[in-house]
Amino acid sequence: MGDDKKVRVAVIGVGYLGRFHALRWKEVPGAELVGVFDTDPERARQVAAEAGCPAFPDLEALLEQADAVSIVVPTADHYAVAKQALLKDKDILLEKPITSTLEQADELIGFASERKRIFMVGHLERFNPAVRALSEALTRPAFIEVHRLGPFLERASNVDVVRDLMIHDLDIVLSLVNSKLERVSAMGIAVLSDKIDIANARVEFENGTVANFTASRVSLGQPLRKIRIFQPENYISLDYQKKEMAVFTLGPGEEKDPMSRIKIRQVSIDDDDALRTELAAFAESVRTRSMPVVTGEDGRRALEAAMIVNKEIAGSLRKFFRG
Repeated sequence: MGDDKKVRVAVIGVGYLGRFHALRWKEVPGAELVGVFDTDPERARQVAAEAGCPAFPDLEALLEQADAVSIVVPTADHYAVAKQALLKDKDILLEKPITSTLEQADELIGFASERKRIFMVGHLERFNPAVRALSEALTRPAFIEVHRLGPFLERASNVDVVRDLMIHDLDIVLSLVNSKLERVSAMGIAVLSDKIDIANARVEFENGTVANFTASRVSLGQPLRKIRIFQPENYISLDYQKKEMAVFTLGPGEEKDPMSRIKIRQVSIDDDDALRTELAAFAESVRTRSMPVVTGEDGRRALEAAMIVNKEIAGSLRKFFRG
């Protein structure tokens, strides 16, 4: 694709998140939004009017007009829609979680490789400027503590909290810790839906790093999204929500006051829009035929970790209720 040619993009699925994809694509230099499609034609027309593009009544017709697509449909439909796009030789940005099963993920990864298509998975937090700042401050993480708490949203009740929320942090930690999982223990409960709504997982890596994850979608008050990383050189505290980061290190202090040795350095974080940055990165991969920031393999690894957590939760619940 020539440097001066715009990437023709389309959005498949314009529900809550898909609408934002359509609107943000209009802000990406080097990209042209050629249309949207949704199984709800009226919804498609509304978002199309807002984004200033056509609404297509037929997915095949939309695919004929695009070089690349954002796929923002329910998780259960990820595999079928992504396969249809890949078989039409379209590059795809597929929202997380990558698919419902690992077998589906493997098949899509294989299709993309065979057909030389760009396959990026929409783990949005990777593009949060706060996460980028965190990766630059990382040295040798020993213990990681993550909290992602928020209110219940009916639109997300078709998946459990692990695949809905915790998977964001599983993906981030997996990208930061260059080691395989060694041991996982987890527990969770259903509260407002028939699926797990609050969960905690302890993950131990082969290199000795330990990470503790808590995810809830039944929390009152303001949403909380924080990660704390303890390493030999320092302690890092990052608030995703507020985009605030502090690094705590040891320095000189008062002999009678050990806590006075702790020095705090605030780290400034850019206020970039994560979704726009994600879409621009995808468009650049399409234009240059370069590896995307979050590959299909990355998405599969995050899904596998989430599935292991869910398996451990199921085992813990069986043990709990037997007791």
